Amino acid sequence: MNDSSARTDRANRPRGVVVTGGGTGIGRATAHAFADRGDRVLVVGRSESTLAETAKHRDGISVLPIDVTDPAAPDVIVETALRECGRLDVLVNNAATAGFATLEELDPASVRAEVATNLLAPILLTQRAVAPLAATGGTVVNISSAGSLGLRAMPGSSVYAATKVGLDASTRTWAVELAPRGIRVVAIAPGLVDTEVAVRAGMSREAYDEFLASMLPRIPSGRVGVPEDIAWWVVALTEPGAGYANGMVLAVDGALSVT
Repeated sequence: MNDSSARTDRANRPRGVVVTGGGTGIGRATAHAFADRGDRVLVVGRSESTLAETAKHRDGISVLPIDVTDPAAPDVIVETALRECGRLDVLVNNAATAGFATLEELDPASVRAEVATNLLAPILLTQRAVAPLAATGGTVVNISSAGSLGLRAMPGSSVYAATKVGLDASTRTWAVELAPRGIRVVAIAPGLVDTEVAVRAGMSREAYDEFLASMLPRIPSGRVGVPEDIAWWVVALTEPGAGYANGMVLAVDGALSVT
Protein backbone atom coordinates (compact mmCIF):
# COMPACT_ATOMS: atom_id res chain seq x y z
CA MET A 1 0.00 0.00 0.00
CA ASN A 2 1.47 3.39 -0.99
CA ASP A 3 1.43 6.44 1.28
CA SER A 4 -1.63 7.94 -0.43
CA SER A 5 -3.61 4.72 -0.06
CA ALA A 6 -2.55 4.40 3.57
CA ARG A 7 -3.75 7.95 4.30
CA THR A 8 -7.08 7.22 2.61
CA ASP A 9 -7.49 4.03 4.62
CA ARG A 10 -6.80 5.86 7.89
CA ALA A 11 -9.19 8.65 6.93
CA ASN A 12 -12.06 6.26 6.22
CA ARG A 13 -11.92 3.98 9.25
CA PRO A 14 -13.48 4.84 12.62
CA ARG A 15 -10.96 6.11 15.15
CA GLY A 16 -10.94 5.99 18.92
CA VAL A 17 -11.11 9.49 20.41
CA VAL A 18 -10.97 10.81 23.98
CA VAL A 19 -12.27 14.32 24.73
CA THR A 20 -11.84 15.59 28.28
CA GLY A 21 -14.19 18.30 29.48
CA GLY A 22 -16.69 16.87 27.02
CA GLY A 23 -19.89 17.86 28.78
CA THR A 24 -20.17 21.45 27.57
CA GLY A 25 -18.81 24.08 25.19
CA ILE A 26 -15.82 23.26 23.03
CA GLY A 27 -15.60 19.72 24.40
CA ARG A 28 -19.18 18.92 23.48
CA ALA A 29 -18.88 20.45 20.00
CA THR A 30 -15.64 18.53 19.45
CA ALA A 31 -17.17 15.23 20.51
CA HIS A 32 -20.08 15.82 18.13
CA ALA A 33 -17.71 16.67 15.27
CA PHE A 34 -15.74 13.46 15.71
CA ALA A 35 -18.89 11.37 16.10
CA ASP A 36 -20.41 12.90 12.98
CA ARG A 37 -17.25 11.88 11.14
CA GLY A 38 -17.94 8.28 12.18
CA ASP A 39 -15.39 8.01 14.98
CA ARG A 40 -16.00 6.37 18.36
CA VAL A 41 -15.68 8.96 21.10
CA LEU A 42 -15.27 8.76 24.88
CA VAL A 43 -16.28 12.01 26.57
CA VAL A 44 -14.87 12.61 30.02
CA GLY A 45 -16.10 15.07 32.62
CA ARG A 46 -17.25 15.53 36.19
CA SER A 47 -20.97 15.91 35.51
CA GLU A 48 -22.84 12.80 34.44
CA SER A 49 -25.85 14.84 33.34
CA THR A 50 -23.94 17.13 30.98
CA LEU A 51 -22.05 14.17 29.52
CA ALA A 52 -25.37 12.45 28.88
CA GLU A 53 -26.54 15.55 27.00
CA THR A 54 -23.41 15.39 24.86
CA ALA A 55 -24.06 11.74 24.02
CA LYS A 56 -27.78 12.19 23.33
CA HIS A 57 -28.81 11.48 19.73
CA ARG A 58 -25.21 10.69 18.73
CA ASP A 59 -24.20 7.13 17.97
CA GLY A 60 -20.65 6.28 18.89
CA ILE A 61 -20.30 8.50 21.96
CA SER A 62 -19.60 6.85 25.33
CA VAL A 63 -19.40 8.73 28.62
CA LEU A 64 -17.06 8.52 31.59
CA PRO A 65 -17.90 10.65 34.63
CA ILE A 66 -14.58 11.23 36.41
CA ASP A 67 -12.54 14.17 37.67
CA VAL A 68 -9.40 14.41 35.55
CA THR A 69 -7.44 15.41 38.67
CA ASP A 70 -8.20 12.08 40.37
CA PRO A 71 -4.91 10.16 40.70
CA ALA A 72 -6.59 7.14 39.11
CA ALA A 73 -8.00 9.13 36.17
CA PRO A 74 -5.24 8.51 33.60
CA ASP A 75 -5.47 4.73 33.95
CA VAL A 76 -9.27 4.71 34.07
CA ILE A 77 -9.66 7.01 31.06
CA VAL A 78 -7.24 5.14 28.81
CA GLU A 79 -8.50 1.70 29.81
CA THR A 80 -12.11 2.78 29.27
CA ALA A 81 -11.27 4.27 25.88
CA LEU A 82 -9.60 1.07 24.74
CA ARG A 83 -12.57 -0.97 25.92
CA GLU A 84 -15.28 1.30 24.48
CA CYS A 85 -13.53 2.47 21.31
CA GLY A 86 -11.25 -0.48 20.65
CA ARG A 87 -8.23 1.77 20.05
CA LEU A 88 -6.91 5.24 20.80
CA ASP A 89 -6.10 7.53 17.87
CA VAL A 90 -6.84 10.99 19.26
CA LEU A 91 -6.55 12.55 22.71
CA VAL A 92 -8.08 16.00 23.15
CA ASN A 93 -6.95 17.65 26.38
CA ASN A 94 -9.77 20.15 26.72
CA ALA A 95 -10.84 20.03 30.39
CA ALA A 96 -10.04 23.29 32.16
CA THR A 97 -11.18 25.54 34.93
CA ALA A 98 -10.77 29.29 35.28
CA GLY A 99 -10.75 31.63 38.24
CA PHE A 100 -10.99 35.40 38.16
CA ALA A 101 -8.87 37.15 40.78
CA THR A 102 -5.89 39.43 41.01
CA LEU A 103 -2.67 38.14 42.58
CA GLU A 104 -3.57 39.63 45.98
CA GLU A 105 -7.04 38.10 45.87
CA LEU A 106 -6.01 34.56 44.91
CA ASP A 107 -7.25 31.72 47.08
CA PRO A 108 -4.54 29.03 47.48
CA ALA A 109 -6.99 26.16 47.15
CA SER A 110 -8.37 27.58 43.91
CA VAL A 111 -4.84 28.05 42.56
CA ARG A 112 -4.00 24.42 43.24
CA ALA A 113 -7.24 23.21 41.67
CA GLU A 114 -6.68 25.31 38.55
CA VAL A 115 -3.11 24.08 38.06
CA ALA A 116 -4.15 20.49 38.73
CA THR A 117 -6.95 20.59 36.15
CA ASN A 118 -5.39 22.71 33.42
CA LEU A 119 -1.79 21.50 33.47
CA LEU A 120 -1.05 18.49 35.66
CA ALA A 121 -4.01 16.46 34.39
CA PRO A 122 -3.08 16.80 30.69
CA ILE A 123 0.53 15.92 31.48
CA LEU A 124 -0.34 12.74 33.33
CA LEU A 125 -3.11 11.65 30.97
CA THR A 126 -0.92 12.16 27.90
CA GLN A 127 1.88 10.23 29.56
CA ARG A 128 -0.46 7.28 30.15
CA ALA A 129 -1.79 7.47 26.58
CA VAL A 130 1.60 7.30 24.84
CA ALA A 131 1.67 3.54 24.25
CA PRO A 132 -1.81 3.21 22.71
CA LEU A 133 -1.31 6.37 20.65
CA ALA A 134 2.00 5.02 19.35
CA ALA A 135 0.21 1.85 18.26
CA THR A 136 -2.09 3.89 15.99
CA GLY A 137 0.19 6.76 14.98
CA GLY A 138 -2.13 9.02 16.91
CA THR A 139 -2.48 12.72 17.65
CA VAL A 140 -2.70 14.76 20.85
CA VAL A 141 -4.59 18.05 20.64
CA ASN A 142 -4.18 20.42 23.58
CA ILE A 143 -6.71 23.21 23.99
CA SER A 144 -4.83 26.33 25.01
CA SER A 145 -5.84 30.00 24.93
CA ALA A 146 -5.07 32.81 22.49
CA GLY A 147 -4.94 35.11 25.50
CA SER A 148 -1.73 33.47 26.67
CA LEU A 149 0.13 33.90 23.39
CA GLY A 150 2.96 36.37 22.86
CA LEU A 151 3.55 39.13 25.38
CA ARG A 152 -0.04 39.94 26.31
CA ALA A 153 -1.06 40.16 29.95
CA MET A 154 -4.25 38.61 31.35
CA PRO A 155 -5.10 40.70 34.44
CA GLY A 156 -7.30 38.75 36.82
CA SER A 157 -6.42 35.44 35.18
CA SER A 158 -2.73 34.97 35.94
CA VAL A 159 -3.05 31.35 37.07
CA TYR A 160 -5.14 30.35 34.06
CA ALA A 161 -2.68 32.10 31.75
CA ALA A 162 0.27 30.39 33.41
CA THR A 163 -1.29 26.96 32.96
CA LYS A 164 -1.96 27.61 29.27
CA VAL A 165 1.58 28.88 28.67
CA GLY A 166 2.78 25.69 30.33
CA LEU A 167 0.54 23.61 28.09
CA ASP A 168 1.93 25.37 25.01
CA ALA A 169 5.49 24.58 26.11
CA SER A 170 4.48 20.98 26.74
CA THR A 171 2.94 20.80 23.27
CA ARG A 172 6.19 21.80 21.61
CA THR A 173 8.29 19.55 23.81
CA TRP A 174 6.08 16.48 23.45
CA ALA A 175 5.99 16.94 19.68
CA VAL A 176 9.77 16.51 19.57
CA GLU A 177 9.89 13.76 22.17
CA LEU A 178 7.08 11.68 20.68
CA ALA A 179 7.72 12.15 16.96
CA PRO A 180 9.95 9.06 16.90
CA ARG A 181 6.98 7.08 18.25
CA GLY A 182 4.80 8.30 15.37
CA ILE A 183 2.70 10.58 17.59
CA ARG A 184 1.92 14.19 16.66
CA VAL A 185 1.18 16.84 19.29
CA VAL A 186 -0.51 20.13 18.40
CA ALA A 187 -2.45 22.80 20.24
CA ILE A 188 -5.30 25.12 19.39
CA ALA A 189 -5.50 28.50 21.13
CA PRO A 190 -9.11 29.71 21.01
CA GLY A 191 -9.88 33.37 21.30
CA LEU A 192 -13.13 34.70 22.73
CA VAL A 193 -15.60 31.84 22.35
CA ASP A 194 -19.13 31.88 23.76
CA THR A 195 -18.95 28.77 25.96
CA GLU A 196 -20.49 30.33 29.10
CA VAL A 197 -17.50 29.09 31.09
CA ALA A 198 -17.39 32.39 32.97
CA VAL A 199 -21.01 31.94 34.06
CA ARG A 200 -20.23 28.46 35.31
CA ALA A 201 -17.26 29.95 37.18
CA GLY A 202 -19.53 32.37 39.02
CA MET A 203 -19.95 35.42 36.78
CA SER A 204 -23.50 36.71 36.52
CA ARG A 205 -25.32 36.33 33.21
CA GLU A 206 -25.64 40.11 32.93
CA ALA A 207 -21.92 40.66 33.51
CA TYR A 208 -21.06 37.90 31.04
CA ASP A 209 -23.25 39.40 28.31
CA GLU A 210 -21.73 42.83 28.95
CA PHE A 211 -18.24 41.35 28.69
CA LEU A 212 -18.98 39.75 25.32
CA ALA A 213 -20.46 43.00 24.03
CA SER A 214 -17.46 45.01 25.22
CA MET A 215 -15.02 42.66 23.48
CA LEU A 216 -16.84 42.50 20.15
CA PRO A 217 -15.45 45.79 18.70
CA ARG A 218 -11.89 44.52 19.31
CA ILE A 219 -12.28 41.37 17.20
CA PRO A 220 -11.32 42.08 13.56
CA SER A 221 -13.55 39.30 12.25
CA GLY A 222 -16.54 41.07 13.76
CA ARG A 223 -18.03 38.30 15.87
CA VAL A 224 -17.54 36.21 18.98
CA GLY A 225 -16.56 32.62 18.28
CA VAL A 226 -18.77 29.60 18.87
CA PRO A 227 -17.59 26.16 20.03
CA GLU A 228 -18.06 24.70 16.55
CA ASP A 229 -15.39 27.11 15.24
CA ILE A 230 -12.83 25.37 17.43
CA ALA A 231 -14.17 21.84 16.98
CA TRP A 232 -13.69 22.07 13.21
CA TRP A 233 -10.01 22.79 13.67
CA VAL A 234 -9.55 20.04 16.26
CA VAL A 235 -10.84 17.46 13.81
CA ALA A 236 -8.95 18.96 10.86
CA LEU A 237 -5.62 18.78 12.67
CA THR A 238 -6.10 15.09 13.38
CA GLU A 239 -6.79 14.14 9.77
CA PRO A 240 -4.08 12.30 7.79
CA GLY A 241 -3.72 15.31 5.49
CA ALA A 242 -2.49 17.35 8.45
CA GLY A 243 0.30 14.88 9.09
CA TYR A 244 3.12 17.41 8.67
CA ALA A 245 1.67 19.73 11.33
CA ASN A 246 3.49 19.01 14.56
CA GLY A 247 4.44 21.10 17.59
CA MET A 248 2.30 24.03 16.48
CA VAL A 249 0.02 26.25 18.57
CA LEU A 250 -2.71 27.55 16.27
CA ALA A 251 -4.64 30.67 17.26
CA VAL A 252 -8.30 30.54 16.21
CA ASP A 253 -9.53 33.90 17.43
CA GLY A 254 -10.82 36.08 14.60
CA ALA A 255 -7.39 37.83 14.49
CA LEU A 256 -7.81 39.30 17.99
CA SER A 257 -4.33 38.16 19.10
CA VAL A 258 -2.58 39.95 16.25
CA THR A 259 -4.18 43.37 16.79
